[in-house]
Amino acid sequence: MADTNVRWRPPRTCEEYWSELRHCRSLSNRFHQLYAHGTAPHCQQWRDDYYACRQWEKSLSAEAKARLQQSERARLAGQRKFAPVWELRQSPPADWHLPLPQDAPQDS
Repeated sequence: MADTNVRWRPPRTCEEYWSELRHCRSLSNRFHQLYAHGTAPHCQQWRDDYYACRQWEKSLSAEAKARLQQSERARLAGQRKFAPVWELRQSPPADWHLPLPQDAPQDS
């Protein structure tokens, strides 16, 4: 069983939330987001997480704790929704041990 006297901590430090917020608001990140995705980045969630973290550190608010937990769960769920780019092989190709053909032109 878990010890109930152990103090809960946010998954990230408040400084990490602040750093993510500053990065999100930076000019270089905004330019990259506009170029790559065609839209400006949405930094509101990092701001909300930072203030919830500060509120939790200051007053150990259960509401701030719940907001941080829900935000991190949503962030992880968003990361998991993408399919892998490559399919992993279960075994090597049948002819992996044969020498490569020598008559094919080589890229240099």
